[in-house]
Amino acid sequence: MDDFAGTQAPVRRMTDPIEIVGELESAVPGLAELRLPKPSSISRQVVEADLGVALPADSRLLCELYPPFVLGDFLGVGGPDPGGEHSWVQGTRETLEIIAEWCEEAEPAVPLHAHPAPGGLPPWADSNRGDFFLWTTNPARPQDWTVTVASRSSARWHYTGGAVQFLADLVSGAVEPWALPTIRPSVVAW
Repeated sequence: MDDFAGTQAPVRRMTDPIEIVGELESAVPGLAELRLPKPSSISRQVVEADLGVALPADSRLLCELYPPFVLGDFLGVGGPDPGGEHSWVQGTRETLEIIAEWCEEAEPAVPLHAHPAPGGLPPWADSNRGDFFLWTTNPARPQDWTVTVASRSSARWHYTGGAVQFLADLVSGAVEPWALPTIRPSVVAW
């Protein structure tokens, strides 16, 4: 059974990482208070070599500027700590095993695959209720990737903007939270 809920699009797809992070800070006023005193020195080369794919610039910037955090006591967002890149990728690989099982069980009309399959779905966030927030890696350029939401209720849907813009739109109410609770603009460091 295919539980595809549909696709939502931003009013305007943003491409400038600084602008996108600014939109998230506007949607989540407390986020600016969590900003690190200086950007984190995460080795993106190590992460991307271990994961086998380059990551979108907006998500890289978010991880450099903020510690991992939880939005609305629901959605966890974050990347590796400096020096912990290999461990973070290992955790991501474990999550990919769960996503691969979900893809097999979902039986959508258009088959889904976990990363590293071509067009595969790597995770970029998850919820405390078992929802996954994934990048749709087709098209090939990371700055053009979109979002696939895989909810614990087996519903899935797409958002045609990037991950950080999705967070801003989800919290601000610009996007409907299909199969998800309403996300409050509260934030705490992980």
